[in-house]
Amino acid sequence: MLFWLSVFALSALLVMLMFRYRATLVSHVPNPIKSLFPSLGNYTPLATFEDQANAGLTSNTFDIEANIREGDSRAGLDERGTQEVLAIMRRDRINFDQARLIRHNEYLAANGIDPSGMPLDAKAITRL
Repeated sequence: MLFWLSVFALSALLVMLMFRYRATLVSHVPNPIKSLFPSLGNYTPLATFEDQANAGLTSNTFDIEANIREGDSRAGLDERGTQEVLAIMRRDRINFDQARLIRHNEYLAANGIDPSGMPLDAKAITRL
């Protein structure tokens, strides 16, 4: 019993470590195996403003390139948010600004707020 529990624990630890370091591990996978799993090579972390601007996460209304020119010391945009926006752009074949709007409206709806900014809760006090 204890043997199988330790095997399970070590296996779970191995899976968690592989998930954590997946970006590094994918670069060591041979190309024939990558061709069998096309989604395997799609993960690329966008850690800096330059990477995010090159991935198309910039526009006239949301100018990341201005941050690059001004030497912004921050690391870049939120990684989870950038992945969500990129997924919306790919899924719906739309531009960056439209994908940001869709993501923002989804976030508002998940928190009980309509796109105009008014709460959807009937008990909410909106004026005095």
